[in-house]
Amino acid sequence: MDRASGEVKIVRVVQAFECGAIVNPEGLENSISGAITMGISGALYEAIEFDNGRILNPRFSQYRVGRFKDEPKIEVVLVDRKDQPSAGAGETPIVGLAPAVGNAIFNATGMRIRTMPMLPGGKLPQPA
Repeated sequence: MDRASGEVKIVRVVQAFECGAIVNPEGLENSISGAITMGISGALYEAIEFDNGRILNPRFSQYRVGRFKDEPKIEVVLVDRKDQPSAGAGETPIVGLAPAVGNAIFNATGMRIRTMPMLPGGKLPQPA
């Protein structure tokens, strides 16, 4: 985190995942990596902006999502439970990202952010 500019960059995400017996490890790892990318984008950047009931950013060119430059190093640890039936992964790996990012920001700054996106305009909000 750059304290002067308020810019935040996630450099590494490690996620362990267990969904029973793993049938397709490569596909599962790709699904988890995609969910991590989506989770970071939603936690930090994505917001539909309104003014008096009108959407201010209705075009994709106006809607901020995570970009390749925002992508951290992603490490996925698969826990293969051959003793359990395969439960699939779906989007479940996404749920822990926003709380983890919020806690990382808190650890770095002492600022507890409880709304998303956490980086409106791409930077930390200024304390009131």
